[in-house]
Amino acid sequence: MTETSAPIDALLVLPHLRIQNANAISSPLTWGFPPMTAFIGLLQAIERRLPDEFSIGLCGAGVVCHDFETQATRSGFTHRFHLTRNPIDKDGDTAAIVEEGRIHLEVTLVFGVQFYDNFETSDAVAHAAQAQLVADLVAGMRIAGGSVLPSVYPQAARFRSRIVPLGSASDDRDKVFRNERRKWLPGFVLVSRDDLLAQRLTELRRTQPAASLLDAWLDLSRLNYRAERSTAIDPKSGQPTEQVDWLPQRPTGWIVPIPVGYGALSELYSAGTVAGARDLHTPFRFVESLYSMGQWISPHRLSRPSDLLWYPSSNPNSGLYRCANDYRPAPAPDIAVNV
Repeated sequence: MTETSAPIDALLVLPHLRIQNANAISSPLTWGFPPMTAFIGLLQAIERRLPDEFSIGLCGAGVVCHDFETQATRSGFTHRFHLTRNPIDKDGDTAAIVEEGRIHLEVTLVFGVQFYDNFETSDAVAHAAQAQLVADLVAGMRIAGGSVLPSVYPQAARFRSRIVPLGSASDDRDKVFRNERRKWLPGFVLVSRDDLLAQRLTELRRTQPAASLLDAWLDLSRLNYRAERSTAIDPKSGQPTEQVDWLPQRPTGWIVPIPVGYGALSELYSAGTVAGARDLHTPFRFVESLYSMGQWISPHRLSRPSDLLWYPSSNPNSGLYRCANDYRPAPAPDIAVNV
């Protein structure tokens, strides 16, 4: 799998997958929708199961959420997960309850595709067969720990897996992508907003020079209110009075804190030197979660496939192993004011 934002030749679309009991605890500090690392892991697991003669490569994953149902009870501002009662242990005592967050999802998975030299780009029958092969593999796999349920409408064209060639010319690619993104409505796409984190850090350091990226992330993750004083005339007494208005301070849009990968806590140990490691043939490193900000946007606001797709980006020298996304918000239009 390519670890860069490589040019893609097509999109592999698995529409309207129903996932039951996916993991809703995305990291030690966040919960809700599964992290993008889970879908990148799914992509890598698919590649390992593909036959050797498979003539396409996968190079990025995107997800469109159409519906979700968190298995939790809400009481005011407090949410409680629906937990299961585990069987008694060997001594007949009640087993400890381990908190497990679950969520039911309906999502469309979109994978970036690179054609190999032996791929027939004009063979629609081959496209359908290869897309169906991937769909059959996914049907027997776990997605973010959840089970894939059978499609409600398996014969409907809208719910069939497909490979969508993007073409070579830039105009053709944009047109094909615009036509395809309409089929993902209604739904929302998760994109990266690292720029908001850097922007908020700059704003905080104007009043708090010692502010860190963690302070900026926490500030963006919560709902803040600021007081704004103003003077008004009391209609009864006619005297000026001071009043305070509490205004929400939050960027526009559906902004959410998300985990994006892992950061190294230790050096890279040689394979087999750490006791209890899952894989004794792979170098080992202790890590912790990395966090950033994301945004849910409508698919019709995507301009190009790279806005949608996430891909792995690793730098062992700096100890960063994270998912990246190339979405860039459109610049705000200049508004002319007639005076």
